[in-house]
Amino acid sequence: MEAMQRLLEIMAQLRHPVEGCPWDLSQTYSTIVPYTLEEAYEVADSIQRGEMAELRDELGDLLFQIVFYSQIAKEEGHFDFNDVASGICDKMTRRHPHVFSDARYENEQALRHAWEQRKAEERTQRGDSSEPTSHMDGVAHALPALIRAEKLQRRAARVGFDWPHAQGALAKVIEELDEVRAEMDEGDEDRLQEELGDLLFSMVNLIRLLNMDAEQSLSRANEKFERRFRAMERSLQEANGANIQDLSLEQLDAVWEKVKRSESGNT
Repeated sequence: MEAMQRLLEIMAQLRHPVEGCPWDLSQTYSTIVPYTLEEAYEVADSIQRGEMAELRDELGDLLFQIVFYSQIAKEEGHFDFNDVASGICDKMTRRHPHVFSDARYENEQALRHAWEQRKAEERTQRGDSSEPTSHMDGVAHALPALIRAEKLQRRAARVGFDWPHAQGALAKVIEELDEVRAEMDEGDEDRLQEELGDLLFSMVNLIRLLNMDAEQSLSRANEKFERRFRAMERSLQEANGANIQDLSLEQLDAVWEKVKRSESGNT
């Protein structure tokens, strides 16, 4: 706790109106958001690469973002870091009565149902009573689109609005692909973009119903493409020092296929 108190004091000094740092003093909730997102992704990247020393540092950077928001809120008289920490402590104990109280659940499915029910009740309590509540409430608009699509679909699935199996979702993907083809022929860019969005949304649905993760699937595809493209560049340099932009698409595709074949067991 000494380190935490020291961090809070450092943040307060950085925001001191006379002796603080001009850059830190100029920041607002909105201007810090891009840094917060960047730090969260750097945490995820460190975990993915198994870099524990780096993860420690990135977690510190992410914690600093929380302290930064809390300091601004304290200056404005809304809340402070202690309120933030107390709030999450209360929430975790409230949502885990099977750990901190005497609640019992038959299985993991019953546990998850109770968890989601408590979250829904909390959203209702926070909301404006004059506005009707929705099962879509609480899905943040700032989430990456793939993650948000999956969360929206899961919310709909809880009330039975879902394909009973992945085959139905696959048929929908094929239907949306046909609609994209049709709009490509029509040449209406707005409608084409809408149909492309529908195709992506239906792909997320298919991946979800196959018990996989859309964000992770695309991330793996990104990594595979980057790995193969770098291998293609190396292959061209080692072969004859060719400049990649001077080759035709047919030549590049031939090297690409060679790289694919060299990755034994990968597709």
